Amino acid sequence: SQKDIDIWSVARDREEPMKVRARELAIQHKLEMKISDIEFQGDGSKATFYYTANDRVDFRLLIKDFAKEFSTRVEMKQVGFRQEAARLGGIGSCGRELCCSTWLTDFRSVNTSAARYQQLSLNPQKLAGQCGKLKCCLNYELDTYMDALKDFPDYDTKLVTEKGDAICQKQDIFKGLMWFAYTNNFANWHVLKIDQVKEIIAENKQKNKVSSLEDFAIEVTSEPEKDFNNAMGQESLTRFDQPKRKKKPSRKRKPSAENAVVAAPSKPQQANNNTNKPAIGNPNKSSKPQNKQNQSNKPKNSNDKKPAEPRKPIIITKNENKK
Repeated sequence: SQKDIDIWSVARDREEPMKVRARELAIQHKLEMKISDIEFQGDGSKATFYYTANDRVDFRLLIKDFAKEFSTRVEMKQVGFRQEAARLGGIGSCGRELCCSTWLTDFRSVNTSAARYQQLSLNPQKLAGQCGKLKCCLNYELDTYMDALKDFPDYDTKLVTEKGDAICQKQDIFKGLMWFAYTNNFANWHVLKIDQVKEIIAENKQKNKVSSLEDFAIEVTSEPEKDFNNAMGQESLTRFDQPKRKKKPSRKRKPSAENAVVAAPSKPQQANNNTNKPAIGNPNKSSKPQNKQNQSNKPKNSNDKKPAEPRKPIIITKNENKK
């Protein structure tokens, strides 16, 4: 009914603050345990405290404090680290949700031998999951690797040749190849197929030495690197940045000699200036009539002086008739 749903939702809201307070009480009692989760019963009458601990913990006094603090029935339940990660959930290093919190129900034991068979580096930071234990996914492909290794000779196989003994350095399970190196020269590796290795082992069992590994080695041709050229330039991180433009020095255009404009002075002519310069124009025309006209326009009295009008710009043109 709706009443039961309301009681259950109120109990769910109490779980998170209770978990914080329960951890504080566990620290006060100096108990080496971690309260990982709290789950209320549907009617809110009982609370189950899930905790993890490495050793046995005496929490009798802690239960009494829980009953006083929360006024409810208390049940303590110890879970493993993997069960804790399954209850809490999370995202793994693969980018997907944890397998133990979605579909994985049985937790099989995982050993470091699973990583050795798959030729993985024994790095605990990469092999450990959220629970702090080895990842469960190391067992997913282990059977396939075990079936493929049945056709391979033992990794500790030693090949006897006239040049010296050779020891296996590396295996490629998918291509069926093995790398061997002489004990006196570990820098140079020789690639052999499984059939060739078995042939050399059969010769050694008959107490016969092979001349050298170079007679059976495969020439490994390095594949040419594929250069990807993006014509659109989308791989560039700065493709959206505007390029910085260099400031070009400003070059003022000089007026040509044919069409040069001379600005007239804005100051009025002085009254005492009796001499008028002839206007620069066509040299074929005489400047005498202009001088007479200027003398006739000259004021007679000093009281009748008027400010001279600004002169118009004079255009200098090139005389093509002049020789």
